[in-house]
Amino acid sequence: MGYLNNKTGYQTGLLESRAIIKRNNFALIPQNGLVKNNILGFENCEITILSTPRLGATFVDYVCNVLPAGKNELGFGGDGIETFLYVLEGSLTAKAGDESFELTAGGYLYCPPCTKMYFNNESSTNTRTFLYKRRYHAVDGHTPYVVCKNISELEIVDYEDMEDVKLWNLLPDEFAFDMNFHILSFLPGGSHGYVETHYQEHGALIIEGEGMYNLDNNWIPVEKGDYLFMGAYSLQCAYAAGRKGPLTYLYSKDANRDVEL
Repeated sequence: MGYLNNKTGYQTGLLESRAIIKRNNFALIPQNGLVKNNILGFENCEITILSTPRLGATFVDYVCNVLPAGKNELGFGGDGIETFLYVLEGSLTAKAGDESFELTAGGYLYCPPCTKMYFNNESSTNTRTFLYKRRYHAVDGHTPYVVCKNISELEIVDYEDMEDVKLWNLLPDEFAFDMNFHILSFLPGGSHGYVETHYQEHGALIIEGEGMYNLDNNWIPVEKGDYLFMGAYSLQCAYAAGRKGPLTYLYSKDANRDVEL
């Protein structure tokens, strides 16, 4: 086990962290301090576990740096577990069962719970990815299916009719899917229209820019590389700040299901 940013040994300043962990509520997890995990099936991969049920999530998120010749031939997901892979940088060959896809930055693959995901990095450079898994909640008459696209193919919409906030919907809005992935991007000065309070939970990776995020009425500075967990009913909203372009993040959201008792 090592550190994801490869910074080891004595530091030049105080031992401190911006991390905030409020189990079953919210979390801010910056890059510094993240450890690499050894997980069976992930070969030549620097993988870090983020949200898990131990934090309060119903899903598991990972960041995974797939080194040249890195791969997962054992399979990820299946047997009731749906999975999602998003390429942040680089390129990757990914498979949904026997179906193969070539993914570049902005490319993604969703595998339904009956289908295992496989991947390998055939390039000479590292490929940074974001991974997700969750136990699928089935409903009669609706069956999920493989989705593979690149965000360059998607329609960009104004989020809630605000011209300075853009939204990409990555998965179909159908009852076959019990979750969705989105990208939300706030131009400098852009913000949510209100503080959100809802039953759904999120895992979010900030992929561009910087800003302020309200997590359960705590205003917290965030930047590219930070990871956020937002539990059910945790108040949340954001606005872009700084001079590093839009504040943009990739996030998941459970959807299309009633509450189970």
